[in-house]
Amino acid sequence: MSHQVHIYTDGAAKGNPGQGGYGVVMELVGSPYKKEFYEGFRLTTNNRMELLAVIIGLEKLKTSGTKVLVVSDSKYVVDSVSKGWVFGWEKKAYKDKKNSDLWKRFLIIYRQHKVDFKWIKGHNNHPQNERCDQLAVFASSQPNLAIDKWYEEIGSKQV
Repeated sequence: MSHQVHIYTDGAAKGNPGQGGYGVVMELVGSPYKKEFYEGFRLTTNNRMELLAVIIGLEKLKTSGTKVLVVSDSKYVVDSVSKGWVFGWEKKAYKDKKNSDLWKRFLIIYRQHKVDFKWIKGHNNHPQNERCDQLAVFASSQPNLAIDKWYEEIGSKQV
């Protein structure tokens, strides 16, 4: 599959749970066009930020059916999709699964595109991954952080 867009993602949390953020770098293949996105939250987890980064990247696409390569250093996200675990969780209504709100949101946008995943080792001098990490850490350290409402009200109480 020849990809039209590459989406690089990373998430961060100080404390896990703690202040967190995500970073996204999107590149149009064969073009110098590049966009960056980031946001921070006052109480969240690293896995939530890793997954939210992917969701935000996919939601920023303007044309459905886009061929996308998502590059992430999160085994949690990449394996959950590539190994099909999330589809099993969906069939079982996410029983006893953390981050069900984000996985539901992910599957809605995932199904609108043609998405492949690639795992890369984090903090290994990959330029886009390093940039995503910088964005995520920066986002998590800002004043007046957003509220990850679902996590603070429901998710943090999950066993």
